[in-house]
Amino acid sequence: MTRNHLITEKLQIRYPIVQAPMLGVTTPEMVAAIANEGGLGSLPVGGLSPEKTTELIRKTKQLTSYPFAVNLFAHTIPDITIAEAQQMQEYLSELGRKNGLEFPAQSIEKLVFYSYKSQIDILIAEQIPIVSFTFGIPDDESLLKLKANGILLIGTATCLEEALILDKKNIDIITAQGIEAGGHRGTFLDTIPLPQVSVMALVPQIVGRINKPVLASGAINDGNTIRAALAMGASGVQIGTAFIASSESMAIPTYKQAVLNAKDTDSTLTRTFSGRWARGLQNQFMSALDHSGLTPLPYPIQNSLTTPLRQVAQQHNNNNFTNMWSGQSAPKIQLPDCAAIFRELVRQTEIKNT
Repeated sequence: MTRNHLITEKLQIRYPIVQAPMLGVTTPEMVAAIANEGGLGSLPVGGLSPEKTTELIRKTKQLTSYPFAVNLFAHTIPDITIAEAQQMQEYLSELGRKNGLEFPAQSIEKLVFYSYKSQIDILIAEQIPIVSFTFGIPDDESLLKLKANGILLIGTATCLEEALILDKKNIDIITAQGIEAGGHRGTFLDTIPLPQVSVMALVPQIVGRINKPVLASGAINDGNTIRAALAMGASGVQIGTAFIASSESMAIPTYKQAVLNAKDTDSTLTRTFSGRWARGLQNQFMSALDHSGLTPLPYPIQNSLTTPLRQVAQQHNNNNFTNMWSGQSAPKIQLPDCAAIFRELVRQTEIKNT
């Protein structure tokens, strides 16, 4: 059995292509389109309320009868330092005013942060077959609960050390997230510097040490890059940026256009928007906060504080004050919808139907 046969059998899909779970961009329509074409759609629910999580899952189920994954954020929630949060909020409010983007101040004391622990029972009740996670590893109780209900687990590693930890936790599939990948880094070890390992270096290391399927993630945007990932030993690929400009995407029009026009040097790592390292296209907000003298607060506090500014910017189709997560490779396939993009990826790769 070849590696891509192994992954398609495990995931019950036709092609070894997984749509990256891009919170803020992914919609139930996107997930369903990928699933209906024979890939694995991924519905991101990290940090969402139990009610919103249930709503999105049920909407996706209405659009596809095929299996799809639900993606969790497995981070811990830090304590809020009120004074620092107020200072950051005041800075963001002033920055918005100066740029014609006014928004009401939030009550910092009343900010609500949802944990993946409140979503586990929902996933089980909704009979979700595959759960992926990033930003950490769910606690042992949650892992055992998911496993006991026959749920397949996919964890994210940005270095070999993280992959070995996932392997010891008996995670079924490992996503090897290279530094090229757009969006948040899945790093969960705080005892080492931020891993900045390329997908070309990371995939062979993990494949060489762990006898489990590996998904390659980062700068994969056409048939050539898919074939290259499989040649390195990956069992499949995870692709995100290629779908950002699709009709099913929630990205605002100026974000979509920026992704399509991006050069390989246009993205950078930043903590400005969320407090976690993430790769996105450079813009005015990132530069302003980097030069403000303020340090972004930990995730998800910083993420919540920047939310009102990002929302009003999106309402004005202003991509200078909202995050534009994107990988180092702009989409090469510029087709209108996810189904067409997916079919072209398959055609270019000449993946045989399994």
